[in-house]
Amino acid sequence: KKLYAASNHLHVSTDEGASWQLISPDLTRNDPSKLGSSGGPITQDNTSVEYYCTIFAAAESPLVEGLLYTGSDDGLAHISQDGGKSWENITPKDWPEWMMVNSVEPSRHEPGTCYIAGTRYKLGDYTPYLYKTSDYGKTWQRITKGIESEHFTRVLREDLTQRGLLYAGTEAGMYVSFDDGDQWQKFQLNLPEVPITDLTLKNNDLIVATQGRSLWMIDDLSVLHQLREAKGNENFLFKPKDTYRMGGRSRAGSLTQGTNHPNGVMVYYSVADPENSEVSISFLTSNNDTIKRFSNKDKKNKLEVKKGNNLMVWDLQGDGAERLDGMILWWASTEAPKVVPGNYSVVLQVGDQVMRRQFSVLADPNSETDQSGMQRQFEFITSVNSTVDKAHKSIKKIRDINTQLEAFKTRYGEATEVAALVEEATDLSKALTAIEEALYQTKNRSGQDPLNFPIKLTNKLAHLNALVGMDDFPPTQQDVAVKNELTQAIEKELTKFDALISDEIKAFNNTIDNGSLEQAQLAIAGVQAKFNQNNNEPNL
Repeated sequence: KKLYAASNHLHVSTDEGASWQLISPDLTRNDPSKLGSSGGPITQDNTSVEYYCTIFAAAESPLVEGLLYTGSDDGLAHISQDGGKSWENITPKDWPEWMMVNSVEPSRHEPGTCYIAGTRYKLGDYTPYLYKTSDYGKTWQRITKGIESEHFTRVLREDLTQRGLLYAGTEAGMYVSFDDGDQWQKFQLNLPEVPITDLTLKNNDLIVATQGRSLWMIDDLSVLHQLREAKGNENFLFKPKDTYRMGGRSRAGSLTQGTNHPNGVMVYYSVADPENSEVSISFLTSNNDTIKRFSNKDKKNKLEVKKGNNLMVWDLQGDGAERLDGMILWWASTEAPKVVPGNYSVVLQVGDQVMRRQFSVLADPNSETDQSGMQRQFEFITSVNSTVDKAHKSIKKIRDINTQLEAFKTRYGEATEVAALVEEATDLSKALTAIEEALYQTKNRSGQDPLNFPIKLTNKLAHLNALVGMDDFPPTQQDVAVKNELTQAIEKELTKFDALISDEIKAFNNTIDNGSLEQAQLAIAGVQAKFNQNNNEPNL
């Protein structure tokens, strides 16, 4: 609950800035020659940025309360281990005079470790200056190996979770070190090569402030944390970061808006030879029940895999209800609900090799619903989808049977020997069509047709999916009442369909099997033979 502000002294406030306390002496060189009025001879140019002798960077240790570090723009570094009661000059002995301390980073892994980034570009010196102490500033080590000689450094930040993983922003882009600064390598990726003025880390994300190209970020640093483990493995599955269950979607391509974080579980993985192996990714509950499986051999749930590194994003959903080609529904959803917050696992299988990682789905911190509310929502939508799925699959069967019945009538419609069967086929087709039309509006041909034709049962029930799935809230009592009424109506139609299958269709097939169709075929063959003979054509 402290705020720190710096002038040539360090100040602290414990009442949100309503009052300030001085907790240091002058921690700069206090050189009068650097404190004169600027500009002239006609107009002075005192906008407050012309002066030296200012504490330019200060930070408190995240591990030890009262452990303070400061760095000035005229080349001094100080430490206090008692909240500012006493101070010690810890300026590195070997760094050039008038070094501007641009950032100070006390370690979150070791209390006595601190990193400093300095610049001298205003003096024509573009050399990178990064320093590290492990003994509270008694000794310093310069850590710039691997950074190009004129990429002067503005900021250094330490990873939140992995000790020794450092990020540096320079005048010409980003660098990363995996060994506490002993060696640096470029970390540019798709970032424009521009000056990096500041860095910060939050929730395992790295946010970069650039000079001229706005803000950039890397969404998931956990991949970097696992690189050492991944090294040497042809196929490797990275542990996904914990993912929030929330709405929204990724957006890109705008000149005035940033790109949203992908909405879902980001799964990074490497595959050496995807061409000659089946590669699948499955998502499982804590009870090892499969929620959804993707594969490079599966047309429906296709997994796009290339050689080397890959990323797939799972939308937290399983398989939804059946939706036939060309089916038009008005404000309805057949999608599966998002899984509730909890523990899950992802499995990568490459041929016979199986890799498994655990991850968690977290509740949206802004959600107004508790875990049980989300669970009730999940169960409600799952139940809705189960009924809609069964109905739509029955419609698919109805259409298949009607196609066969129409083919039968077309072929044997003129055969008097099976006239009763043809009539029976007509009656069956009408009965099946009536069931289909009760379940779904078959007149729909465009998205506006539901305005003209009554909305039928499965559309009405699937509307509840769209409605209840709009946010995290559980269904209301009214939702449940409507669902029960519609489900009952749909089940009534499906019972009729089952009866037709088990009784009428079965009897129709038995009649065919008992020889009626064979007689019709013989009669048709006789007519055809007579026709061919009259027309001097060979008997087909």
